[in-house]
Amino acid sequence: MNEQGQGQEQGQLRPADLLQQFGWNTDWETRFAAASAALPKGCIPARVIAQFTNQYRIMTSAGELSAEVSGKFQFQANTRSEYPAVGDWVAAAPMDGEKRAIIHGVLPRGSAMIRRASGSVPEEQVIGTNIDTLFIVGALNGDYNVSRIERYLVTAWESGATPVVLLTKADLCDNVELSIAEVEASAPGVPVHAVSAVAGTGRDALAPYLQPGSTIAVTGSSGVGKSTLLNWLAGGELMRTQGIREDDARGRHTTTHRELFPLPGGFIMMDTPGMRELQLWESDSGWQEAFADIESIAANCRFRDCRHERELGCAVREALSSGALEERRFTSYKKTGRELAHQMRKEQSVSKRQQKSADKRREARTTFSKRMIDAD
Repeated sequence: MNEQGQGQEQGQLRPADLLQQFGWNTDWETRFAAASAALPKGCIPARVIAQFTNQYRIMTSAGELSAEVSGKFQFQANTRSEYPAVGDWVAAAPMDGEKRAIIHGVLPRGSAMIRRASGSVPEEQVIGTNIDTLFIVGALNGDYNVSRIERYLVTAWESGATPVVLLTKADLCDNVELSIAEVEASAPGVPVHAVSAVAGTGRDALAPYLQPGSTIAVTGSSGVGKSTLLNWLAGGELMRTQGIREDDARGRHTTTHRELFPLPGGFIMMDTPGMRELQLWESDSGWQEAFADIESIAANCRFRDCRHERELGCAVREALSSGALEERRFTSYKKTGRELAHQMRKEQSVSKRQQKSADKRREARTTFSKRMIDAD
C-alpha cells in the first residue's frame, strides 16, 4: 500500500482509536504497565507496522512515527531476533517536535514466525510476531506443491500462531475438492480452504478468522496470490500485484518488506515477501506437530529409536506397504527432519566458535589489566 493510501485510511480514525485499530487491548496494556518500571520516562506503547532493515514505522496513539532502536538496546541485544519485528508491541519515546521516536524495549511476544536467514552463518530471522492466525497460501496452478505447504506448516506450528491453509486461484483448478483432500491428508488438524479472488468465491469460509483485533499473517511462495488475496479481503487495492511467468507458473516478488494493514472489519493483516524456499529454523516441536500422523504411527514401532528403514517391527514401514501412509509424505518427513538436525549441528558449531572467541577476548582483557597493574 502506498503511504498516501495509508494516510487516507488512518485519517478516518480518531487518534485515540489508532492503537485499537492495530490490536491494542487490555492484555497488552497490562503487559506494558508491568514493563514500565524498567523503561525510561516518556515511553509510550506502539506497534511496529513496517520494517526496513534497521528502520521502522510504528503506530502510536498520536499517529505514525519513524523509529530506530536506542544505543543501549543495540548494546544489550545478543542476537538479531531480539530486535523489533513487524507485529511487535514496543516501548517508544517520541522525539519532541519530530515525527521520530526511539525504541527502548520490546514487549514479550505472543507468537513469532521465524526462518533461517540467508547466508552461510546460521542465524534466525523473525518474519512477524504476535500473529493470531497464519494463512499459508498455495496456488492451484502449475506451481502447486504440497511438500512446500508442509514446510510452512512446520514453521507455523513452531511459531505459536494457528495455521490455516488457503488454496488460491481455485478458478484455475479442474478438481478443487481433490486438491483440498490432498492437502488435508498432509496437514492433520489444519483447516484447508479453496478461494478465488477472480471468481469471488470462498470468502465466507474465512469469516471466523477475521475477527476484530486479531492479527492474520499471509505467507507463501512468490506468485501464489498473497497480495491479490489481501486486496480482495480489503475490498480495494492496497498492494501492487504482478503477473506470473508463463513458463513455470511462478510469480515475481511484489512485496519487498513486511507490513501491517488494518482492514475493514477491525482485523489486521500482515503481508510478507514471497519466498522461493523457506529455510527452516529450530522447529523440532513444529516438525512433530506438522507430521503428527507419522509420529503417531511411529509410536507403535517395536524399537523406540527406530529409523523407519529396515528395522523389524517398524510400524511406519508397514503403513507405507499397506498404503495407509503416502510415500511422498514420508519422504518429506525424513527430508525436513534431516534438515533440522543438520541446522542444529551447524548452530551448535557456530555457538562453540563464538563462545571460544568471547573467552579469548575476555582472557586478553584480563591479561591487559594485569599488565597495567604491574606497570603501576
